[in-house]
Amino acid sequence: MPVLHNQVSNKILKERMLAETEPRTTISFYKYFNIQDPDAFRDNWYKQFKELNVFGRVYIAKEGINAQISVPESHVEALRELIYTTSPELDNLRLNIAIDDDGKSFWVLRMKVRERVVADGITDESFNPANTGKYLKAHEVNEMIDDPETIFVDMRNHYEYEVGHFENALEVPSDTFREQLPMAVEMLQQQKDKNIVMYCTGGIRCEKASAYMLHNGFKNVYHVEGGIIEYARKAKEQGLPLRFKGKNFVFDNRMGERITEDMLANCHQCGEPCDSHTNCRNDGCHLLFIQCPSCAEKYEGCCSSACTEEMKLPEEEQRARRAGREVSNKIFNKSRHRLSDGLLNNDK
Repeated sequence: MPVLHNQVSNKILKERMLAETEPRTTISFYKYFNIQDPDAFRDNWYKQFKELNVFGRVYIAKEGINAQISVPESHVEALRELIYTTSPELDNLRLNIAIDDDGKSFWVLRMKVRERVVADGITDESFNPANTGKYLKAHEVNEMIDDPETIFVDMRNHYEYEVGHFENALEVPSDTFREQLPMAVEMLQQQKDKNIVMYCTGGIRCEKASAYMLHNGFKNVYHVEGGIIEYARKAKEQGLPLRFKGKNFVFDNRMGERITEDMLANCHQCGEPCDSHTNCRNDGCHLLFIQCPSCAEKYEGCCSSACTEEMKLPEEEQRARRAGREVSNKIFNKSRHRLSDGLLNNDK
């Protein structure tokens, strides 16, 4: 029986990817549909994706699939054929092609079976994720965004919204999608007579969110087809004004796709305009935060002087310090942190 998981270290795999000469295409896709045996589905796809030298993350659940991958350019059509012929529900599935792409987004294939493809916290068995709002194409987005009777709702995490969003979009301030769903319902209770447009990165979260809003009594619910990725691609193809401003955060090695040159965020250390996310280089931290080139040099890629100092300690002492350390959500959140002398500190 073939090995159905990776057995090579991440370091070696990344080196192999960087040494490749053939360009890669970064693709994301999802579909809510019933999968009777997710484990068998996963094993079948894993073998075939490996043969096509696909890297990335694929989540499979009884409710459907969610994938962010990269594939050699010569294998794109073979991958498309594989996906389309796997199941009738996947025939002609929309594949979101990355916009600002160097092909270096992934270096290993991770394919996992999960309870849900998007963790939503919904326990109501009567909820049907397939009963979604109406799709909006790029030109329809631009038509509706200026309508005073329409509210655009960003169903991404706060750190995604911070670097880019649709003009005047409502932020649902949270770290997780499961927290956002009930928050969005509560925040919009007095707006049930308006058009509600949900959007997210590639469409999977806002599609489920649109179904949840309908489930909670909202009537005029829409969602952006293919999310920000597809909107930006179609708008550029059709010569439409880009109403999404800034950068679209993506969950791969790039950490962002530049949509427009608008700079909406600031360095979390010095406050200068910047929208480049990074992870703290200290292995005992790895906080996700925004850092400008000047602070990256000053703090050597770390989020604070303390982390810079800890990173330089002998490995044994670093491990001793990390032992028993409480690990919270490793994402910078303005509601939980403050800037002090260029450092990221917890509010007391």
